Amino acid sequence: MPPPRRRSRPTARSAASDSATAVLPADPTVRIAARLVDRLVEEAAAAAPREACGLLVGSDGCVEHVVPARNVDPLPTRYRIAPADHFAALRAARAMGLQVIGAYHSHPAGGPEPSPADVAEAVTDFLYLIVGLAPAPAVALWLLMDGNFTAVSFVRT
Repeated sequence: MPPPRRRSRPTARSAASDSATAVLPADPTVRIAARLVDRLVEEAAAAAPREACGLLVGSDGCVEHVVPARNVDPLPTRYRIAPADHFAALRAARAMGLQVIGAYHSHPAGGPEPSPADVAEAVTDFLYLIVGLAPAPAVALWLLMDGNFTAVSFVRT
Protein backbone atom coordinates (compact mmCIF):
# COMPACT_ATOMS: atom_id res chain seq x y z
CA MET A 1 0.00 0.00 0.00
CA PRO A 2 1.51 3.38 -0.91
CA PRO A 3 2.18 5.85 1.89
CA PRO A 4 -0.56 8.39 2.51
CA ARG A 5 -0.27 11.67 0.65
CA ARG A 6 1.14 14.47 2.73
CA ARG A 7 -0.76 17.67 3.13
CA SER A 8 0.94 20.74 1.79
CA ARG A 9 0.83 22.27 5.28
CA PRO A 10 0.98 19.60 7.98
CA THR A 11 -1.30 19.94 10.97
CA ALA A 12 -0.10 19.29 14.51
CA ARG A 13 -1.87 15.91 14.36
CA SER A 14 -0.14 14.88 11.10
CA ALA A 15 3.21 16.10 12.40
CA ALA A 16 2.74 13.97 15.49
CA SER A 17 2.06 10.83 13.51
CA ASP A 18 4.93 11.53 11.10
CA SER A 19 7.45 12.08 13.90
CA ALA A 20 6.84 8.90 15.88
CA THR A 21 7.52 6.04 13.51
CA ALA A 22 9.14 3.89 16.19
CA VAL A 23 8.39 5.02 19.73
CA LEU A 24 9.12 1.71 21.41
CA PRO A 25 12.26 -0.43 21.31
CA ALA A 26 12.12 -4.25 21.17
CA ASP A 27 11.77 -4.15 24.98
CA PRO A 28 8.55 -2.18 25.41
CA THR A 29 9.57 -0.57 28.70
CA VAL A 30 10.05 3.18 28.35
CA ARG A 31 12.69 4.97 30.42
CA ILE A 32 12.06 8.42 31.84
CA ALA A 33 14.08 10.32 34.43
CA ALA A 34 12.40 10.61 37.81
CA ARG A 35 13.08 14.36 37.79
CA LEU A 36 11.03 14.67 34.58
CA VAL A 37 8.10 12.75 36.07
CA ASP A 38 8.25 14.93 39.19
CA ARG A 39 8.33 18.05 37.00
CA LEU A 40 5.20 16.90 35.13
CA VAL A 41 3.32 16.31 38.38
CA GLU A 42 4.31 19.79 39.59
CA GLU A 43 3.28 21.34 36.27
CA ALA A 44 -0.09 19.55 36.39
CA ALA A 45 -0.76 20.79 39.93
CA ALA A 46 0.17 24.36 38.97
CA ALA A 47 -2.12 24.34 35.91
CA ALA A 48 -5.17 22.97 37.77
CA PRO A 49 -8.07 23.30 37.31
CA ARG A 50 -7.03 23.44 33.63
CA GLU A 51 -5.16 20.59 31.98
CA ALA A 52 -1.42 20.96 31.57
CA CYS A 53 0.03 19.66 28.31
CA GLY A 54 3.23 19.28 26.34
CA LEU A 55 5.40 16.94 24.35
CA LEU A 56 7.76 14.06 25.08
CA VAL A 57 11.08 14.16 23.22
CA GLY A 58 13.47 11.23 22.98
CA SER A 59 14.37 8.10 21.05
CA ASP A 60 14.55 4.32 21.35
CA GLY A 61 12.03 4.09 24.18
CA CYS A 62 13.66 6.80 26.28
CA VAL A 63 12.01 10.13 27.12
CA GLU A 64 14.93 12.55 27.34
CA HIS A 65 13.09 15.88 27.50
CA VAL A 66 9.60 17.14 28.28
CA VAL A 67 8.53 20.30 26.51
CA PRO A 68 5.64 22.25 28.10
CA ALA A 69 3.13 23.71 25.66
CA ARG A 70 0.28 26.16 25.83
CA ASN A 71 -3.14 24.58 26.17
CA VAL A 72 -5.27 26.48 23.67
CA ASP A 73 -8.50 24.54 24.27
CA PRO A 74 -11.12 26.83 25.83
CA LEU A 75 -12.58 24.00 27.92
CA PRO A 76 -10.83 23.40 31.25
CA THR A 77 -11.23 19.62 30.98
CA ARG A 78 -9.64 19.27 27.55
CA TYR A 79 -6.29 20.03 26.04
CA ARG A 80 -5.03 21.08 22.65
CA ILE A 81 -1.35 21.80 22.21
CA ALA A 82 -0.70 25.13 20.53
CA PRO A 83 0.45 24.30 16.98
CA ALA A 84 3.33 26.78 17.17
CA ASP A 85 4.58 25.05 20.34
CA HIS A 86 4.29 21.65 18.66
CA PHE A 87 6.28 22.73 15.62
CA ALA A 88 8.91 24.42 17.79
CA ALA A 89 9.33 21.15 19.72
CA LEU A 90 9.66 19.22 16.44
CA ARG A 91 12.40 21.57 15.23
CA ALA A 92 14.24 21.45 18.58
CA ALA A 93 14.03 17.65 18.70
CA ARG A 94 15.44 17.33 15.18
CA ALA A 95 18.26 19.71 16.06
CA MET A 96 19.21 17.36 18.93
CA GLY A 97 18.91 14.26 16.74
CA LEU A 98 15.77 13.18 18.62
CA GLN A 99 12.04 12.88 17.89
CA VAL A 100 8.79 13.99 19.42
CA ILE A 101 7.69 10.53 20.59
CA GLY A 102 4.62 11.47 22.56
CA ALA A 103 2.50 13.97 24.39
CA TYR A 104 1.52 14.48 27.99
CA HIS A 105 -1.43 16.07 29.67
CA SER A 106 -3.11 16.10 33.04
CA HIS A 107 -6.46 15.13 34.49
CA PRO A 108 -6.81 17.59 37.40
CA ALA A 109 -9.98 16.01 38.80
CA GLY A 110 -9.29 12.37 37.95
CA GLY A 111 -6.84 9.55 37.53
CA PRO A 112 -4.32 8.86 34.77
CA GLU A 113 -6.67 6.76 32.63
CA PRO A 114 -7.53 7.96 29.10
CA SER A 115 -10.89 9.68 28.73
CA PRO A 116 -13.22 9.05 25.78
CA ALA A 117 -11.97 12.34 24.30
CA ASP A 118 -8.36 11.13 24.66
CA VAL A 119 -9.22 7.96 22.72
CA ALA A 120 -11.14 9.86 20.03
CA GLU A 121 -8.31 12.31 19.38
CA ALA A 122 -5.27 10.05 19.71
CA VAL A 123 -3.03 8.91 16.88
CA THR A 124 -1.22 5.58 16.64
CA ASP A 125 2.53 5.17 17.19
CA PHE A 126 2.61 7.99 19.71
CA LEU A 127 3.03 7.76 23.47
CA TYR A 128 0.56 9.47 25.81
CA LEU A 129 1.61 10.20 29.36
CA ILE A 130 -1.26 11.21 31.62
CA VAL A 131 -0.84 12.79 35.05
CA GLY A 132 -3.88 12.23 37.22
CA LEU A 133 -4.17 14.42 40.30
CA ALA A 134 -7.21 12.92 42.07
CA PRO A 135 -7.50 11.34 44.47
CA ALA A 136 -3.67 11.48 44.62
CA PRO A 137 -1.01 12.21 41.96
CA ALA A 138 -0.40 9.25 39.66
CA VAL A 139 1.25 8.88 36.27
CA ALA A 140 0.53 6.36 33.51
CA LEU A 141 1.86 5.89 29.98
CA TRP A 142 -0.32 4.74 27.10
CA LEU A 143 -0.10 3.78 23.41
CA LEU A 144 -3.05 3.65 21.00
CA MET A 145 -3.31 0.23 19.35
CA ASP A 146 -6.26 -1.00 17.28
CA GLY A 147 -8.43 1.88 18.46
CA ASN A 148 -7.81 1.29 22.17
CA PHE A 149 -5.22 2.55 24.61
CA THR A 150 -2.79 -0.05 25.95
CA ALA A 151 -0.79 0.64 29.10
CA VAL A 152 2.95 0.90 28.52
CA SER A 153 5.32 0.10 31.35
CA PHE A 154 7.93 2.69 32.21
CA VAL A 155 10.76 2.98 34.66
CA ARG A 156 11.91 6.11 36.41
CA THR A 157 15.65 6.42 36.04
